[in-house]
Amino acid sequence: MKKRITSAKRKRRITNGLKYIVCAILACLVIGPILITLFASFKSKGDMVMTSPLMLPKLSNLTFKNYKEVFGNEMLRFAFRNSALIVAVSLVFNIFMGSVTAYILERFEFRFRRLIFALFFMGMLIPTFITEIARFKVIQSLGLYNTLGAPIVIYVASDLMQLYIYRQFVSKLPVSLDESALIDGCGYFSLFGRIIFPLLAPATATISIIKSVTIINDMYIPYLYMPNNKLKTLTTFLMTYAGAKQGSWQNLSAAIIIIMIPTVVIYLIFQKHILSGITAGAVKE
Repeated sequence: MKKRITSAKRKRRITNGLKYIVCAILACLVIGPILITLFASFKSKGDMVMTSPLMLPKLSNLTFKNYKEVFGNEMLRFAFRNSALIVAVSLVFNIFMGSVTAYILERFEFRFRRLIFALFFMGMLIPTFITEIARFKVIQSLGLYNTLGAPIVIYVASDLMQLYIYRQFVSKLPVSLDESALIDGCGYFSLFGRIIFPLLAPATATISIIKSVTIINDMYIPYLYMPNNKLKTLTTFLMTYAGAKQGSWQNLSAAIIIIMIPTVVIYLIFQKHILSGITAGAVKE
């Protein structure tokens, strides 16, 4: 009996050890490139050539010149402003339209309901590059080309992920919440604004993080629809250093670290909401 217990413990330890090794390898694959970029941002041009990318810069050679040059670039101010404005406006429309549409599709029965949902689903299946020419013509005809309105309209209309996330959350909310509110004299607008939408906070936080990271990291749409230098976003701002003469890797690394900050801040703000219960404090059936 003792031998069986000892053998089981040994197998468990081996299994746990293998799990830790795999997790450590995956962590290194994720953190490794970030550390290399961070090390490079504090190196001078000479250190970039003479030392290994994996090595820390020597304290005597540690320099903040790269960050000073990036912060001194006036285009960085425009990039932060433009990205923040695009993210904020896109999130407002995505959250409002996504939550309302999901609630209507999930709670109400009407003609062509399934057809409408199928059309939304088909819109997500079609690759964007197939409709790129038509989309470009639409944006141009609306007079939005080379304006901040172009990416905002595209981010709101083209990605319907928020609809499916909200619908999954709404489907788990008990119908008794709606019935109780309606019996007490609450209208549908008040019902949604005061009861349903606050319970969708985890979904809203999830969508806010995913959408914000997607928009901030997107380079294709801002580059194609906003060629004006004053309309650069954080990602297109990086092209200032990526296309520079050879030997600018340290400046590019500093710019990447600076642009990573908004994404990290967004995650730190909303992570608690994602992990919280979907119907915390609500009546459950």
